[in-house]
Amino acid sequence: MKLLVTGAAGFIGHALAEALCERGDQVVGIDNLNDYYDVGLKRARLRRLEGRDNFRFQRLDIVDPAALGDLFEQQQFERVLHLAAQAGVRYSLKNPRAYVDSNLVGFANLLECCRQGRIGHLVYASSSSVYGSNLSMPFSTADNVDHPLSLYAATKKANEAMAHSYSHLYGIPCTGLRFFTVYGPWGRPDMSPILFADAIMRGDPIRVFNEGHHRRDFTFIDDIVAGVIACLDRVSAADPNWSGLDPDPASSNAPWKLYNIGRGEPVDLLHYIDLMERALGRTTTRELLPAQPGDVENTWADIASLTTDIGYQPRISIEDGLQLFADWYIDYYHKN
Repeated sequence: MKLLVTGAAGFIGHALAEALCERGDQVVGIDNLNDYYDVGLKRARLRRLEGRDNFRFQRLDIVDPAALGDLFEQQQFERVLHLAAQAGVRYSLKNPRAYVDSNLVGFANLLECCRQGRIGHLVYASSSSVYGSNLSMPFSTADNVDHPLSLYAATKKANEAMAHSYSHLYGIPCTGLRFFTVYGPWGRPDMSPILFADAIMRGDPIRVFNEGHHRRDFTFIDDIVAGVIACLDRVSAADPNWSGLDPDPASSNAPWKLYNIGRGEPVDLLHYIDLMERALGRTTTRELLPAQPGDVENTWADIASLTTDIGYQPRISIEDGLQLFADWYIDYYHKN
């Protein structure tokens, strides 16, 4: 297929582009290469894709409607994987405008291009952060998500609604995936695996928020990639049993669907740090701090519908995943 992957220099985006190229798809990747975190890491990811006959990269910002429209017109994509976004819960407290521009304006631009380009399937990244104040575990796509705790979470909830409107009005098949704490080699340096690994390697105390009482549904990147591609291949369709009298929040009488994509097994944060230390072969102390504004206390994905619909089955244990991450981390950051 001829595919567009937005955010192709990002953690998940580059891994997806690589897997799609390996199976023979024609992939165009775009990214604005912003400096939210180390651009050198983004370029290193892109170098892993260089030299492939079936991959092309173009530096492009989805906030630019003319450039995005020109790309769609030139390339005639069949399907789109949308990973580009301004990420990070805590950064949204400092720079909210970046989230409005990328996650709302940029997503609207992409939807309009999908409409005009008659895209056969749009798969886009949502987030477990949409569950906000929910306390019922595991998080289910049947849950109400009207109480986000950060602007980042609010933009992701808005994306789901925006996609539904285009699916309803124009028949665009759309699948939204609520990602749960993705980790692994080539991960983002603003996320806990690299932050914790850096502290451990320096011998500095690890800053642990909420006094360490977080639980997270850590999901290894390879499992995420397999699940996303399986969703891409299964084009969303209208649910014939959907009723406006008793509406299912995760499906519709339009070709629109929502799934959780995680491991389905939450891990205590302090245990996760223990496993990280074991993988790196070093230990350090912990500095227990209050909870941060915008953080969800616990995450746990109900992945039953994804398992039923596409056969999704995470295979990488947290122990094996952290060892794979640690091996890459040492090689990339401490080889010399």
